[in-house]
Amino acid sequence: MSEKVYHVLFLCAGNSARSLMAECALGRYGGGRFRGYSAGSHPRGEVHPLTRQLLERLNYRTDHLRSKSWDVFLGADAPSFDFVFTVCDATARETCPVFPGRPMTAHWGVEDPVACTGTEDKQIKAFRRAYVELESRVKIFTSLRFEGLDRLALHGRLSSIGQSHAPDDVAPEDVVK
Repeated sequence: MSEKVYHVLFLCAGNSARSLMAECALGRYGGGRFRGYSAGSHPRGEVHPLTRQLLERLNYRTDHLRSKSWDVFLGADAPSFDFVFTVCDATARETCPVFPGRPMTAHWGVEDPVACTGTEDKQIKAFRRAYVELESRVKIFTSLRFEGLDRLALHGRLSSIGQSHAPDDVAPEDVVK
């Protein structure tokens, strides 16, 4: 008998950086138990170049990534989601559509690296920091034993994951050299 595969949707406004990073990290650390997706409430229409650059340096495949609206996950052929996570404050304040399934939701807000201005080095560090935070949360999430938690306890754990930050011993500049 095969193990259940959990479908997880990561949402942010632009779907050009954070939600895509989370989708990739879930694919890497989910051990086949999770299938990640991402979308935006107001998609930018393209993957931010620094997102793609960072993910490629971390040996992720990026050819499948695209910025898309959450509307693509509302049709009859959309996956039935088990979890929906917002990764930006703007999306968390929006009224999200009702996605297929009965997904548990939580907010995992991460500072928007796309909004970072300044030198290219400063922008790259902002993207690294966002990735490290999301990677850390995804690792915690994928290590949970869902079968031992009731729905209320699981919701509490998911929300607490959203309060965690990048580990203190990992500097964002150490993610990619």
